[in-house]
Amino acid sequence: MAKKERKNGTKLLMKMIQMALLSAIIVVMAYTPIGFLKIGIVEITFITIPVIVGAIVIGPLAGAFLGAVFGTVSFIQCFGMSPFGAAMLGISPVNAFLVCVPTRILMGLLCALIFKAMNRSKKAGIISVSVSSISGALLNTVFFVGTFILLFGKTDFFAELSAGKNIVAFIGAFVGLNGLVEAIACFVIATAVSKALITLNRKMKF
Repeated sequence: MAKKERKNGTKLLMKMIQMALLSAIIVVMAYTPIGFLKIGIVEITFITIPVIVGAIVIGPLAGAFLGAVFGTVSFIQCFGMSPFGAAMLGISPVNAFLVCVPTRILMGLLCALIFKAMNRSKKAGIISVSVSSISGALLNTVFFVGTFILLFGKTDFFAELSAGKNIVAFIGAFVGLNGLVEAIACFVIATAVSKALITLNRKMKF
């Protein structure tokens, strides 16, 4: 019994260490150029990658927590560090928060649940890891853009950003660009890192 408790305690400690490291990576990426690809006022983010890795490797609670970290640093950037975020903040701080934070929490949680539903063994097949990685990127784009349109779709900022396009055309252009770039990055990087960590944890019996 004591041996089992020690093993469970070690597993919990390892998960906490991994969550701390991934949280630190999120913060570093948020405040360095490696976290974003800026195209005009639009910002394509790669901070989804550590969130997705945590969701797949550690589980749903980790996915939600890391999503919250991601969302929080994104909201902080609205205070002068991100032109897009600053524009939202100037219109409505509450709506800016809703666009940045809950969307990322939900993305991390659902990414983990998708992986959990697909993965039926501890081996974590490449398909389940890959699909979960891509889904995280797509969910992030869909939730962020969808919430932005819902809350800011009738503002002058949206009209200027969409350059006269209707909502359908704007979604196609915005989601197509963001979703494609983020999905490719997550497919390559998040899949490789997640698979490696799962293999390492299994070898170390965590």
